[in-house]
Amino acid sequence: MNITHMKTNHIINPLGFGVTKPTFSYTVTDTTATKQIAAQVEIALDESFAELVFDSGITEDMDSLAYSPDLELAARTRYFWRVRVWNELGEKATSEAAWFETAKQDEPWTAKWITPEMEPTIHPVLQKTFEVKGPIAKARAYICGLGVYELELNGVKAGDEYLAPHYNAYHKWLQYQTYDITDLLQEGANAIDVRLGNGWYKGRFGFEGDTTANLYGDHFALLSELVITYTDGTEDVVPSDLSWHAIRSNVLDGNIYDGEIYDATLEANETFPVRESDLGYERLQARKSLPVVIKETLKPIEILTTPAGETVIDMGQNMVGWLQFRTTAPSGTVIHLQYGEVLQEGNFYRENLRSAKAEYIYTANGEEAIVRPYFTFYGFRYVKVEGWAGELDLNDFTGCVVYSDMERTGYLETSHAGVNRLFENALWGQKGNFLDTPTDCPQRDERMGWTGDAQVFSGTANYNMDTYAFFNKYGYDLWMEQEDRDGMVPMVIPVGRVQGGGSSAWGDAATIIPWNTYLHSGDQSILEQQFDSMKAWVDYIKHSDDESGGTRLWTVGFHFGDWLALDGDDPNSPMGGTDNYFIASAYYAYSSDIVAKAAKVLGHHDLAASYGQLAQEVRAAILKEYFTANGRLAVDTQTAYAVALYMDLVPEQHKARTTEAIRLRVRKDQNHLRTGFVGTPYLNRVLSAHGSNDIAYTLLLNDDYPSWLYAVNMGATTIWERWNSILPDGTISENGMNSLNHYAYGAVVEWMYRHMAGINPVEDRPGFRHALLAPMPDFRIQWTKARIDTTAGTYRSEWKFDEAGRLYLSFSVPFNATATIKLPRAVVDQVMMNGITLSNAGLTVVQGEDEVVIEVVSGTYDFIYVPSVPYKQTLSTRTPLNVLLRNEHSRSMLHELSPVLASLDPGTIGPMGEASLRELSTYPSFSTPEEQLDQLDLKLETIQLV
Repeated sequence: MNITHMKTNHIINPLGFGVTKPTFSYTVTDTTATKQIAAQVEIALDESFAELVFDSGITEDMDSLAYSPDLELAARTRYFWRVRVWNELGEKATSEAAWFETAKQDEPWTAKWITPEMEPTIHPVLQKTFEVKGPIAKARAYICGLGVYELELNGVKAGDEYLAPHYNAYHKWLQYQTYDITDLLQEGANAIDVRLGNGWYKGRFGFEGDTTANLYGDHFALLSELVITYTDGTEDVVPSDLSWHAIRSNVLDGNIYDGEIYDATLEANETFPVRESDLGYERLQARKSLPVVIKETLKPIEILTTPAGETVIDMGQNMVGWLQFRTTAPSGTVIHLQYGEVLQEGNFYRENLRSAKAEYIYTANGEEAIVRPYFTFYGFRYVKVEGWAGELDLNDFTGCVVYSDMERTGYLETSHAGVNRLFENALWGQKGNFLDTPTDCPQRDERMGWTGDAQVFSGTANYNMDTYAFFNKYGYDLWMEQEDRDGMVPMVIPVGRVQGGGSSAWGDAATIIPWNTYLHSGDQSILEQQFDSMKAWVDYIKHSDDESGGTRLWTVGFHFGDWLALDGDDPNSPMGGTDNYFIASAYYAYSSDIVAKAAKVLGHHDLAASYGQLAQEVRAAILKEYFTANGRLAVDTQTAYAVALYMDLVPEQHKARTTEAIRLRVRKDQNHLRTGFVGTPYLNRVLSAHGSNDIAYTLLLNDDYPSWLYAVNMGATTIWERWNSILPDGTISENGMNSLNHYAYGAVVEWMYRHMAGINPVEDRPGFRHALLAPMPDFRIQWTKARIDTTAGTYRSEWKFDEAGRLYLSFSVPFNATATIKLPRAVVDQVMMNGITLSNAGLTVVQGEDEVVIEVVSGTYDFIYVPSVPYKQTLSTRTPLNVLLRNEHSRSMLHELSPVLASLDPGTIGPMGEASLRELSTYPSFSTPEEQLDQLDLKLETIQLV
């Protein structure tokens, strides 16, 4: 038995984070035991645990998902912790030591904010030399540089993170970071250098006025405190003060959008004094942002010479970060890199980046150098290279993939290469856009934390990675911006220059993101932090409702609606066809429900009842306004039906009608997507949950426009902003708002985890302490494998078909967890589990109408059976005509029967395409003898439905 994945506040060994209440989590592996019967946590000031400061004692109720000891923490102190676990088999395990280290806490700063006496546009390096007087026990740097900074000691970069102090609501709070610099110092003389860049703080950033800067501040600034602890216990502090000086940086200019200009030939001989800045200390907090680091590297796949004669490097993957290169170019050589996402007519292209220059200009000094930017990042696949000395060698270039330091947790693979690429595209979209803030896109002159995009993708994000700390910081920023706006949630977090907000689905990030994160982690701390924000958002909606008549509908204000859906009245407009106020009212009910559930979790029972009642009142108003007495929904769109069913707006007596209506709506839409940002995350989930799993798979597997696999077949390596960001002829559909790395439509991956693979968290036992394992296979995919490394441990779900149509399923449930397994299309007496008949396995088994339900504990469970209803489907004369027309072989067979029918275009024949040949044979114009139809059936049954 081993104890692994030890985290403090969901971070491995956090240094200098704002830890006031540590919460520990751990995972137990490598045991055949099923449950923890006791555990013990010890906390000490030393790794040998001789100086204990806390001992929980052996306790039977310790929660491995989120254990919070009652402990008062000292400032600037490293605490070591370990856990012992006992199981029901009598085994005992003791973990290795993990640690966390506090920041300055409430200690006053001896350092001063300083700024160089230079033109505010000149990038500075702030410097100081100092003495180390003896052997060092430890040394730390507590530092905040504005806009962004990098710290060096004796010419060596401190830490492995970039773009610190990252992007937050600077006007409300400023993060400082802590670095362990013990190994960078030496006895005697030492030098500290802090490079400063514009970043988000004072660089060009935001929509309003593409050339404007100084969003939060108008000058570079530094606050730095080096604390050196000697082996004899004494301390020296090296603070930022007027004894520092500044020199010009080799970074001549740069910002987030345009890139960076670097001159290695510049010799900074002139020094400049510094002065104090009046930024104050009130906003300072220990960091919440995860480090932004190089998470992986990619080698370029090809050097291209375009028809225009350009030299372009192809990374083979749309990525975020930068291209690092090695050069020995002669002094004065100017190397110019330009970044783009796509080629057009084989040539380099970046018009879809709008005003962002996205470039790097480097002037060589004749020495060998490894070169990368300091204060910017790019979203790109292609890099145009100009000015290179000599012949380009791919070995000189490395793509540095940069995003917040999150642990990957979700893995999924199928027999279908296109679906696998779609999954990878969504994962790469998360990598590219989870750079401190969950941005909408990482490449053009935007890169902002749009709340709607983050909200719709949050479920998928929580499967793919451990996003707890990431969303914890984003949620904190959201509340900081929200509290000055009477609960209104802005469109963008941090707000920057985009001051509008209050839209449904976008503002509901305030409730949905923390709830999803709690559901996946089992740690209610995020609900505690965000509850005021969650409640304030619903109160804002209710206030808008009350001010406009108190109808318990949300019928005022601006709403994005089903953004970029394909069913709007104006094909040139991004607004979808679903009634915006229906969507708004649906989210009104949904968020009210979430606040009620969060209040219950936190023990606020009166509030739980109040917001639960509000949700019911909104549902009643929606029913009255949008449903007929017989249950017909007045808004006939894919999104409306999906939202109504997902958000529980449909009374039980009307659900059958609504589920049939959504199936019919999709059929009318030629079994293709019409949804936008709101409908897409829910559509497949609702279809699978309400008897139309076949249609969900059809939507997944469509590969013509509009579909997920259309983009895959067009070469996408990330998720596009639009269903047709690239047209079939390879041209980009439009320049003004067209990102090729925009993850919202990647929310389908949550359906892949939940329904295709069948791994689901359960609300009343969150954090995967209990899971619902309910895969929903389809014969068009022969096998699926998924694994989720949850806080409770690793869940695995696999299924496959053999040639005879038998179904194999295999599940793993981690230690100290339980699961409900649902075997689809199964009969108890015909199921074999782990080599024996399921009915003899000694488990709690219930035979349902079309499934078998089993309650299990930790372990591995392998099943095999013949499905009670075959999954393999073939074509027939009862198949809709448009399906027959889309298949080359069946169209050929149909031509023998009726050349007229075979010549029809399935995309334009409308309702006729939903009729079968059997139905059409009753029409005088297509009268066909039944014997001919029977003969055709014999031919069609050889073709599998795909």
